Parts: sequence; C-alpha cells; structure tokens
Amino acid sequence: MSDNNITENHRAGFVNIVGNPNVGKSTLSNRLVGERLSIITSKAQTTRHRIMGIVNGDDYQIVFSDTPGVLKPKFKLQESMLEFSKSALVDADVLLYVTDVIETPTKNQEFLDKVAKEKIPILLVINKIDLLKGNDDLLRVIDQWKQLLPQAEVFPTSATENFNVDNLMARIVELLPVSPPYFGKDALTDRSSRFFVTEIIREKILLGYDKEVPYATQVIVELFDEKDDGIHIMAVIYVERDSQKGIIIGHQGKKLKHVGIESRKEIEKFFGKKVYLQLYVKVEKDWRNQENKLKQFGYIE
Repeated sequence: MSDNNITENHRAGFVNIVGNPNVGKSTLSNRLVGERLSIITSKAQTTRHRIMGIVNGDDYQIVFSDTPGVLKPKFKLQESMLEFSKSALVDADVLLYVTDVIETPTKNQEFLDKVAKEKIPILLVINKIDLLKGNDDLLRVIDQWKQLLPQAEVFPTSATENFNVDNLMARIVELLPVSPPYFGKDALTDRSSRFFVTEIIREKILLGYDKEVPYATQVIVELFDEKDDGIHIMAVIYVERDSQKGIIIGHQGKKLKHVGIESRKEIEKFFGKKVYLQLYVKVEKDWRNQENKLKQFGYIE
C-alpha cells in the first residue's frame, strides 16, 4: 500500500511498555512486534535503551517502545536507564504496564504511583499466568492489581505461550488515535543495523559469562561494511577492568572465540547474509560512572 492511499481514519500512536525487570517485557514486545528486536535472557537489566518496534497494518501503525526495567540506580548508567523508563510515561498514547504473577505488586511503589496518575489509557498486562495453578489464584492477583491501578484494563497473558496476546493487540489498535503514520509503512524500527549487531553480541556475553562481568561490558561497532556478498563487521567489547578483559577473552582466547561464533550465526540470521565478524576487547576504566563515556555510548543525549 502506498502512502498516498492512507485513509483519513488511519490510526497511529506510540505504545510504551514499562515495568520492573524480569517480568517478560521484551518477550511480550517481540510477540507484539513479530520480530526479535529486544534481547531476551533470564538476566535482569538486559534492555538498556528504549527500542522502538513498528507494526504496520493497512489502517494503523503502532510504534512500540520497549524500555529498561525500573530499578534503583547504583551507577550513572542505571540512572540514564531509569530516565528512559520515566520518559516513556510522558510521550505515550497508550501505556502497557507489564507485571507477572510472581512479583510483589508494590515492589516499586514510587514508579507505580506515577503510572497511577496517568490520564492516558493503561493496559495492565499480567504475564506468566501459565505458572498459576487455577482461576482462583488469577482472580486474587487481578484483585491486588486493581487496587493499585484502578483505571487500568487488565489482560492476563502468557507471552511465552502466546496466550491472549492477539486480544491485547486488538485492544491496542482500538485505542490508537486517528493519525497518519509517523514512519514509512515499511519501517520496522528506529534503530540502525549497527545497534542490532551490538545488542546481539551483548546478548551472547550475557549468556556466556557470570556475575558482574556482562553488566560491565559495552559493545561498539567500529566497522559495518555491507556488500552484496556479505557484511564485514569489526566490534570492540569494552570492559571496566583488566581482570574482566582476561575473563572475556578466556584461556587461549576460547571464550571470546565462542562469543564470536555465536554472535556471527545470530547476525547472519538477522540480516540474511554472510557475516565476517572481528571482535576486540578494550579496557575503559569505570565507564558506567563516566558521563562523557555514557554520552559516547549513547546513554545520555
């Protein structure tokens, strides 16, 4: 459909996904967008940016925004992550507040109070209902949340099982304001190819290493050279200390080689092309608390 054929009752809007870490926001986001745009691992604090995923129908365009999980900041990096989550309350047409059946509803009361004051439509997604034993348990969880967010519409879902996601999607479309599209109708995201390469490599680091090391890493793509026959990528993994550099590289470089192999496979799948990937590791002391580095790495505008 060409942009000229867009009808005057075309709907478009920004749907922002917020909530605490580990409730399944990224899994849900990827279900709704239909593409694997956000990293999914079992580790908290995986998403560090707001990542937009754009869904186009003939008569609507939804701009989904997946945000970092809300948490009490320990580093300047986490302060900027919290700002991404707070900004999601300001510029949304519809807000998706995602929780699950495990977390304590009042876990982050301060952020929840901000959500409760919002005048825009709020859809409260209670995820992971496949973990409940029966209907009574579900009604109890819904009742707890209704007291905290009385104005929200409740959607019990299971993002992993794809349960009730279609109904949620239909309701989102109904709530969109009448508007022409904000992006081209073939757009999938506002992020560059380089961004997704860094996220894929970062995911492999999160899956491959323990403790603090994955959270102290930052990936920067220095070269992204795309030709018909393939893509040549050179990326640097930054860490905060020399000891972390040793851990990332591993004995005889084996750990880094494994990250490279797994990343290359995923990047080839993402772009549908042959990929040549070179990885390097550098130390950038205490980068998570350095404002100039956080600007350089795209966390502070």
